[in-house]
Formats: sequence, structure tokens, C-alpha cells
Amino acid sequence: MPKRVIILGSTGSIGRSALDVTQNLSADVQIVGLAARTNWEPLAEQARDFVPQAVCIAEEQHFDDLRKMCPRETHVIAGPEGLVELVTMLDADFVLAGIVGAAGLPATLAAVERGLDVGLANKESLVVAGALLMPLAEERGSTLIPVDSEHSAIFQALHAGHRDDVRRVHLTASGGPFRSWPLERIRAATLDDALNHPTWSMGPKITIDSATMMNKTLEIIEAHWLFNLPVDQIDVLIHPESVVHSMVEFNDGSLIAQLGTPDMKTPIQYALTYPRRVSGIADALDWSQARCLNFEPPDFERFPALRLGYEAAQNGGTAGAVLNAANEIAVERFRRGEIDFGQIVEFTELALTRYAHEEHPTLDALLEADAWARTEVSRC
Repeated sequence: MPKRVIILGSTGSIGRSALDVTQNLSADVQIVGLAARTNWEPLAEQARDFVPQAVCIAEEQHFDDLRKMCPRETHVIAGPEGLVELVTMLDADFVLAGIVGAAGLPATLAAVERGLDVGLANKESLVVAGALLMPLAEERGSTLIPVDSEHSAIFQALHAGHRDDVRRVHLTASGGPFRSWPLERIRAATLDDALNHPTWSMGPKITIDSATMMNKTLEIIEAHWLFNLPVDQIDVLIHPESVVHSMVEFNDGSLIAQLGTPDMKTPIQYALTYPRRVSGIADALDWSQARCLNFEPPDFERFPALRLGYEAAQNGGTAGAVLNAANEIAVERFRRGEIDFGQIVEFTELALTRYAHEEHPTLDALLEADAWARTEVSRC
């Protein structure tokens, strides 16, 4: 029987890559559900190509247009609760959580509640609610397989030894477009500057997060929850070539690294076929040419977002929810030209310092923290 797959965020960069991968795995994978937040026209085209059992558009004003363009046999859902409905109504084996931001959290929780295996491309689910998500996955027998290239690399490298033998993990970072820029020039960077990533092709929000290094901030918190790692066992290394996707260092001094081209199709495919490895569509590294790999420690002064990641992971509780929500709104305001690039991290830190931190929050408390941070940064 083919693996029945739901893709949340199918019109984004992760979702489109995932659909390319599934076409290569057509004998082993069946797309049963697709979902997007706003892009109803690409979603309709995907529905015609893959004829899933159901599709969902989170913005319900697009329901009629989407319904007209989808195949008759495809059920159409719309509205903010539709993502959860899609996950709970379909017979599925695997959910790829690829919707950017906290909007993907309820559907990810619903998938885990059902005991489905989840490919986590939505790092915000763990950043906001890792303390709830990880115990729930263990209780329900849901396997969480990271799709972020860095966490996929760690997930793969951990198979080389026992968990108790891990000394630390090294998350690699390209350094983004401003790796060598001076601080004042970084603070004044334009939107076009921030979107000009040197190695990866990603959506605008993730690309801007890479420019501030807030993506690595979120990944520190994600690694803390996903691999049950103390904060002092998580390092960040700048690696401009983006060939080594991350490394695990064991107690005997051995470093196990996962290498590959900067292409999300490889970790997506591994999540879909785990624990098997099959022929893929991503380009392999060309070792017929001389290649140089560089590594350097990060500059916390020029990229203060990294400090926030370690602090939020250490504090736990509501810190991740506030950090993530504040950053999302700050990025939106930067994209609209309302704030300077340097104010993204500044406003995020301001929200963290102003919020009355709660160490053991419920889901309702996490959602309240998320909403508070959004309001706070919107009016800064």
C-alpha cells in the first residue's frame, strides 16, 4: 500500500518541492490532502494534477473560486479551522507540516493527536509548543521527522551512535546575505538586500529570518525540544557553502556530518521514505571539482538574534511563543516598509523583556502569549 500523505502548505517552497518528490515516488506515495493559507489558484492547479481526496484553503473568501476549479471528486474545505478538519477527516499515514509560522501549530497538534507520523518543516510548532508536542507524540506513538535541512542532518547523524554518547550538536548556518557586512550596514539593509540569499531558495519570511539569523534562533529552540538537548549542547557554526547541513559530535571526539547540495528535496524525501533511502531527484555533490568548505564561529554582536535563541531555549515556558510571534509581526512590518531591518530583532527582544513569563503554560496560555506578542510588536 502506498503511504497516504497530506501536505500542509503545498503552494509554498517546501510544499512545491514535496510534490516534486512525490512524483518521483509515485509508486510509494499517494497524495490524499493538500492545504494552503491564501494561494487558492496554485492550490487548484495542484488539485487538478494530483486529484487528492480533499483540499483546504484557510481564507474562506476563496472557497467558491477554489471549488469551481477543483476536480469534482475532491472535497473542498475553507476557513481557519479547515487545516485541522483536513488532518482529522482523512485516512492518512503521514502529514508534512510545511505552513510557515504559528498558523500551522493546531493542525500539527491534531496530526500528532491522531498518532500520525509528521514531517516537521514548520519549526514554529516546536518553538511555540515543544513542551506539549513532544510528550504528546510519545504518548500517541507519532514519529516526528525533521524536514529542516539542519535538523534532518542531526536526525540522520544521531544514528551513528547512542543518544547518551552525544557531546554536542553543531547547527550550520550559511550566514545569509549579510555574513560579512558591518553592523551598521546590516541595520540599514533593504528588503531586496534581505531577500538576496546566497545559497538557498526559500520563501520570503524564511529568507528574511536567515538574513537576521532568526532562523537559527528558532532552530536552537527546535533542536532543544526535538532531540531533548540541554542548551549548552547546541552550537552554531557559520558555513557559507551550505554543504555540511549539521554535525553531531560524540564523546570520543568523532564528528558525524551529513553533506549534500542545498536542496530541500533531499530532507523532504528522507522524511517521506524513512527509514529507507531511495533514488532521489536532488542533484548530487560533484566531487570531480576541487571544493573548499569553510567554518567560522558566529558573531553575536552583528547577529543578536542568536543570543535570544539561547535565552528562550533556556527559559522555556512561554518564551518561544513570544519570540516567534514577535518576530513574525516584525518581519511583516519590515516587508511593508514600516520598520527598519535592524528593528526586527530589536522589537522581538523588547516583547520578550516585557512579557510576564510563565514556566509551565497550557496550550491556551501559549496562544495568549502568541496573541499578546503580535499586538505588542504591531504597535511598537
